[in-house]
Amino acid sequence: MIESFNTIKKEARAHFKDRNSRFIGLVFPVSSEEEIKEIQQNLRKEFYDARHHCYAYILGADKENFRANDDGEPSGSAGKPIYNQLLSAELTNVLAVVVRYFGGTKLGVPGLINAYKTATKMAIDEAGIKKEFIAAKVKLTFPYENINTAMQATSKDFVRILKQEFEMTCEMEVHVKVAELSVWMKNLERTGVELDIIEEAVIY
Repeated sequence: MIESFNTIKKEARAHFKDRNSRFIGLVFPVSSEEEIKEIQQNLRKEFYDARHHCYAYILGADKENFRANDDGEPSGSAGKPIYNQLLSAELTNVLAVVVRYFGGTKLGVPGLINAYKTATKMAIDEAGIKKEFIAAKVKLTFPYENINTAMQATSKDFVRILKQEFEMTCEMEVHVKVAELSVWMKNLERTGVELDIIEEAVIY
């Protein structure tokens, strides 16, 4: 199972110019195609007078949901170079868009590939990269006399407490990094704490 992935820290933009054509590279952290569509609509309004809005995105920890689009540029000269920069940086859950303002001089396919690649890389560098960890959402149920055991188990640096209720029967919900989940659960089950996995793949 995938335990972590890389994505960008924040949205960012960068500018690249070649023979009077301007390329604006933009990157956004995203988690769904609906979010991507909304961002693209906003960019169409902001850069309404640009000739091309070329883009690529990758979604999911397994990186299986992806797309690249040349938006009228010669086939393979825009979307693919943008996508390849996302792959090169080993990123997912990211949308990269490069907006082009034509400067009157044709750059040729090699020039376009370089421009779209460079604008994307500059935007990624500006955004920065971070690692996200995959976790499971787990519910703990235990009698009040086991509270010390539960609190000790949930104080680990790979566990994040979401909510807790301490009465005669106590309940806690936590995120646990999947890399540590199996051993952590086995150790707790021996103490009489009941465990139930609510979600198997969430971001820690």
